[in-house]
Amino acid sequence: MMKLTGENKERLNFYIDIIEKKLASYNNFDEENFPQKNLADAMNYSLSAGGKRVRPVLMLEFCRLCGGDFQKALSPAAAMEMIHTFSLIHDDLPCMDDDDFRRGKPSCHKKFGEAIALLAGDALENLAFEVIADCELPDRVKINLIRELSNAVGINGMIGGQVIDIENEGKGISEDLLYKMHSCKTGALIKAACRMGCIAADADGKKLLNAGAFAEKIGLAFQIIDDILNVAGDEKVLGKPVGSDIKHGKTTFVTIYGLEKSMQMAETLTNEAISILKEFDENEFIVDFTKNLLLRKK
Repeated sequence: MMKLTGENKERLNFYIDIIEKKLASYNNFDEENFPQKNLADAMNYSLSAGGKRVRPVLMLEFCRLCGGDFQKALSPAAAMEMIHTFSLIHDDLPCMDDDDFRRGKPSCHKKFGEAIALLAGDALENLAFEVIADCELPDRVKINLIRELSNAVGINGMIGGQVIDIENEGKGISEDLLYKMHSCKTGALIKAACRMGCIAADADGKKLLNAGAFAEKIGLAFQIIDDILNVAGDEKVLGKPVGSDIKHGKTTFVTIYGLEKSMQMAETLTNEAISILKEFDENEFIVDFTKNLLLRKK
């Protein structure tokens, strides 16, 4: 995914490998007793389409940083990726961003039709909470994980941010509303991932606050880089056409600040996020990972 080196690269590859294996373990639908094969295929098509796996990696690493057993956070990490995948399926629908490609492949609705794609997203969202409920963590921890994730997804999080986005297409929006939109639409899940890692480790309130503060910084930086790539990215690397924000008349960090200022803002936010990581011991991997998020090309 990114140009980490040495032990940090090995850790990232290890995290991604165990995340992929955990996701694959939920793909074992019994076709004979599961007649809705088309729905299962659509869910698996999008869930196994690759991706950076940023959110589950953050969850596992923050669990480790807080002294927890990150292997026990694998199921919640897989659940987080199911939620992220559901959001991408729905984002691509004609009634939303109307994108025909995702990660270099036809979008779910182009492959399976709009109705099945819609239901595949719904099914992944519900499966995510079932996965957390069935994981091996204590019940009180599972309740806190479910509360954190559901809040990040709902009206005050990702879905609420998407509504702001839809309702303001073709309109000029204020800087304050732009920040609010992306703190919900993009930042909420990233923040939840970091905090859920701490929750899985049964960390104290200070660690939760620091993880959340870190995530708010990188969530915003992540969105700014997305906005930059939508204008100046390589379509072959991105796996989808560039220029969709302009096509839909969206206000972005680039439309307000320009490419150069936007990049400077992302760099500042990244450095501020890294300074927060000083509160965590053995933070070399997460520092390197954070720096490389700034340099991503997709």
